[in-house]
Amino acid sequence: MLTLGIAGCDTAKQPDEQANAAVAGESTAAPANAAGEVERIGQIDRSHKGEAAPTIAFTAPDGKKTTLAAFRGKPLLLNLWATWCAPCVREMPALDRLAQREGGKLQVVTVSQDLEGATKVTPYFQKAGFKALQPWLDPDVGLSTHFGVNLPTTVLYDTQGREVWRVAGDMDWDGETAKAWLAEAG
Repeated sequence: MLTLGIAGCDTAKQPDEQANAAVAGESTAAPANAAGEVERIGQIDRSHKGEAAPTIAFTAPDGKKTTLAAFRGKPLLLNLWATWCAPCVREMPALDRLAQREGGKLQVVTVSQDLEGATKVTPYFQKAGFKALQPWLDPDVGLSTHFGVNLPTTVLYDTQGREVWRVAGDMDWDGETAKAWLAEAG
């Protein structure tokens, strides 16, 4: 239970003015996505590059237990999210579009960290009408506890199951930054 008190939903943070200061003539504007909106870009962390995926079991859409090892052979984008997390819910449609667009070369697995599991996640998926995403469940929050992260957190693994990077916070998965970062999986 201590983990639940520490972990939470990563809401947008406003950096202080000094952190936003730019060199004269340098743009501080975030890139725009295809719709012309400011692209949401989470905080990338490459300090775990090369680490093997954890062996923590979670529940597949068919109700059977699985681990990340089952996804080796094709790059994997693991997204940890929950129905109560507004930034998580905001990025789910873009993750679904990504899964549709890149399904042949990238696996997109969104693992819910909802304590109530299918009771919360199944109705959410039915209402959202996702075309490619499936309801993976981790009601014991084993993955987010292992990573020691807030939600949403997304981790990219290469074909060998080795971490490439992780992103804290919500991300515009339709944006140019996401496309460039995803290309790092090889």
